[in-house]
Amino acid sequence: MTFRASAAFTEKWDHFDFEVADGVATVTLNRPEKLNALTFDSYADLRDLLAELPHRGDARVLVISGQGRGFCSGGDVEEIIGELRKMAPAQLLEFTRMTGAVVKALRECPLPVIAAVNGIAAGAGSVIALASDFRLLARNAAFAFLFTKVGLAGADMGSAYLLPRLVGLGRATELLILGDKVDSATAERIGLATRVVDDLAGEAAALARRLADGPALAYSTTKVLLTRELDMDLGSAIELEAITQALLMKSDDHAEFYAAWAAGRAPLWTGR
Repeated sequence: MTFRASAAFTEKWDHFDFEVADGVATVTLNRPEKLNALTFDSYADLRDLLAELPHRGDARVLVISGQGRGFCSGGDVEEIIGELRKMAPAQLLEFTRMTGAVVKALRECPLPVIAAVNGIAAGAGSVIALASDFRLLARNAAFAFLFTKVGLAGADMGSAYLLPRLVGLGRATELLILGDKVDSATAERIGLATRVVDDLAGEAAALARRLADGPALAYSTTKVLLTRELDMDLGSAIELEAITQALLMKSDDHAEFYAAWAAGRAPLWTGR
């Protein structure tokens, strides 16, 4: 059951390609001639899609990828930065809150999110990948948290919160202050990449299929708790996990595990 009132789901997204097939939702950034640079509209569409996606009922995992040679080169210099120079502070704050809302939505979305990083993920593109749950990188992929290179704070869109928790404070300090390019091998070594692969599309599809076919409620609950427990003390985290686990012990999937175990067969997960 999904709870929706008057507002309808968006049938067509104009600023990226979107599809759902057999439980797998895919966003493909589609400006390859600009290395999939983001515009005001694509930021807003990503924010709004991520708000809708958990309520659609037809997706269990989200894959984000980019057409062509790059994943996402960040905000479009011509279409965004030039316009930002003309804006008053209140408008600028509205924009920066919108970009941050994309990252907040990625972390709070109960679906696992896979970033399939082909080529460069720079600026906002690097933070979108950072905010995903899995980062699969092609051999030629690279990250660049290049905000300081354009005279802005390296702390942008939640990067100063998320990156130290992934690679440690010292490494995050280096990456966010210097803004240097991080190749795929280095990203894997420091824990920024989940895995570097030769067949990016195939590996992303296989991981998405595994997540879509698995115990989706268990996966989504694990993601939600990982996000919520980042700022909890141990006692609070243990209590939250105890309550959550007790609830999931009454789930259909846990009952299915036991029935399958007793019958000597593989479980048929329903995500309920």
